Amino acid sequence: MPVDRIGLVVHQGRPEALRAAHTVRAWAERHGIPSTDIDVWSDDSRRRTGREEAHAAGDPDLIVTLGGDGTFLRGARIAVKTGASVLGVDLGKVGFLTEVRVGDVVTALDAAHTGQALVEERMTLTMRASRPPELPAEMETFLCYGRGPALPPPPVRPESPAGDGWGLALDVNALNDVVVEKLARDRQVSAGVYISGRLLAAYSADALVVATPTGSTAYSFAAGGPVLSPHTDAVVFTPIAPHMTFNRTVVAAPDEPVALRILPQSGRAAVSIDGQPRGVLDPGDWIGVYRAPQRVRLLRLHPTDFYGRLRDRFHLTDAPATGTGADGDTVPFFRPDCPIPPDLAGLRLPPGTTASR
Repeated sequence: MPVDRIGLVVHQGRPEALRAAHTVRAWAERHGIPSTDIDVWSDDSRRRTGREEAHAAGDPDLIVTLGGDGTFLRGARIAVKTGASVLGVDLGKVGFLTEVRVGDVVTALDAAHTGQALVEERMTLTMRASRPPELPAEMETFLCYGRGPALPPPPVRPESPAGDGWGLALDVNALNDVVVEKLARDRQVSAGVYISGRLLAAYSADALVVATPTGSTAYSFAAGGPVLSPHTDAVVFTPIAPHMTFNRTVVAAPDEPVALRILPQSGRAAVSIDGQPRGVLDPGDWIGVYRAPQRVRLLRLHPTDFYGRLRDRFHLTDAPATGTGADGDTVPFFRPDCPIPPDLAGLRLPPGTTASR
């Protein structure tokens, strides 16, 4: 399907992003395709929900993000509401989401317009809550200091009846993670954590992270959590600085929801979705985090080389233990210059391998 309308999410603080945005607008003008800047705000303006942003921009079917992973997440929260695709142009430093180089943006737009771009879908998380989350006015300035205005609280989905015991279904999607974290330095978050409706443990911690495989390389990873392939579906729970012996990450199946109930002795806790503060929880409140039916559609020029990016981003081959010759001319087991044997057909192999004959 050709591109009908483009939405642009641009990191305004990067000159190279502004120049790339000019390139995208010029390409759109040559092809007679409307383009609109979206998710743009100033300190005195109100930010909108993802669905509102999409509608205000004319419901673009392609969202182009120009920046790092933070800019990409801004575009993804909008795209997932309408099923639009996201083309992330890499201008960041330690990104895992944006893969198209700025010099390839015109090639990528051509591929998207002619249907030649690769489509990669990623799992997202959604939520239910015991009550609608909100940011108290006295806390919004503190929580959003230095980062611009806050997003509005997640709206309740209209099909969610109140008082049925299952809580309120929220119209929200997280591509990376949902985080419950302490608000006061001297008051940790105390919460009972339930997986598939069964109590796992009661935690007292700085924060509790529920992440997707995509988000496993973000906050969860920084806290010692595992790296998961973004091509998997799973729900990853990681406690941050817990005051207990059991401090391990739990990787749950994608159909196993994770619920967190704030205990009476806990301090108040902030809820962030993909790094954006969206509400405050009081003792007695709870949230449930689970796999959403909506997935984010990422456009690529080439198959994702996730492990190559992991190696490069964290300089893994520079480790002293690697010695020399670890990454030789021939990759063991994989031979891109030969046909794929029948027993390996269907596996995800390095880009460039030839099909079996």
